[in-house]
Amino acid sequence: MTFFFLRNAKHFLPQVFLSSFFMTDLDNNSCKKYIKMITNIVILSLIICISLAFWIMSMTASTYYGNLQPISPWRWLFSVVVPVLIISNGFKKKSLDHSGAIGGLVVGFILTIANFSFFTSLLMFFLSSSKLTKWKGEAKKRLDSEYKEGGQRNWIQVFCNGAVPTELALLYMIENGPGEIPIDFSKQHTASWMCLSLLAALASSAGDTWASEVGTVLSKSPPRLITTWEKVPVGTNGGVTMVGLAFSLLGGTFVGIAYFLSQLVFVNDLDISAPQWPIIAFGGLAGLLGSIVDSYLGATMQFSGLDESTGMVVNSPSNEITISSCAVLLSSWMESFRSESLNTRKFTGLRSGRMRLSPNSGTNWLNDLGQVA
Repeated sequence: MTFFFLRNAKHFLPQVFLSSFFMTDLDNNSCKKYIKMITNIVILSLIICISLAFWIMSMTASTYYGNLQPISPWRWLFSVVVPVLIISNGFKKKSLDHSGAIGGLVVGFILTIANFSFFTSLLMFFLSSSKLTKWKGEAKKRLDSEYKEGGQRNWIQVFCNGAVPTELALLYMIENGPGEIPIDFSKQHTASWMCLSLLAALASSAGDTWASEVGTVLSKSPPRLITTWEKVPVGTNGGVTMVGLAFSLLGGTFVGIAYFLSQLVFVNDLDISAPQWPIIAFGGLAGLLGSIVDSYLGATMQFSGLDESTGMVVNSPSNEITISSCAVLLSSWMESFRSESLNTRKFTGLRSGRMRLSPNSGTNWLNDLGQVA
């Protein structure tokens, strides 16, 4: 027996070893899947508990104050679960870093609980911007010294794009409470302005992002500085192209369409309200204006220089940099925040003394809005 074992060991020992190896590997994979499943169950349980806690607090506040309507538990659950899923996916695809994911959760939760139309517009802006940032990434690496794969937006960038919409969503909830309403100045004057202001902020961000991500790659002609109309290198702050401006209009229109479609889905009394289709045109104009304002701020308040050794545009001065524009007052992120704020106030007349619409002017609100802007 011993002789037989030694004689045939070279045949069956490798098979035994391989079988043990694959069984161990299979056990490890099963263990990982089991741990992942348990983790997901724990996270889902925590989310449900958080949603129920929020619902109990809203019920308590409604009972105590009397004039507050309680928010349904399903709305709380949706407002917590959906942003978590979207942000998790964005983090895995490197659209956000750790701090950006946390900031995105806060912005997403507040906009979702306030109004599903706000959430839809934010979602379309985030998804389209993430896709366009990754689009033709190799070409952008050769043009932008600060290019990051996938975008990897941090909390500062999330703040600059999301602070104004978040503030407006909070003001909307204070004024109207959570829920969807038609934009109708004759019935809900202030709340309608809040909705348009938030749409203008998101459309402005989308227009600027679409212009910068697409215009730099597709434009056949060099950009021109918006203040002097001189030709500048691709990537210069304040440089514009016709392709970029066209896509800024499309970016704002895309967000406007998302808001309009969500109105059709979530709002019940549209048949007795003012027409909602002007939202689309409003979004497009807000996107175009936002891109123009952002470019002007970039040309007058940001540094741009050409690094001759790499051929890339950089945003900080040094001895080997050829200057394109030479003001160092704002970073690119704060420029976006300032542009979004200015565009929202300008386009919707939220500046002191500019809100001159009559509460009875609801049916043709786009014409009235043009007079204010």
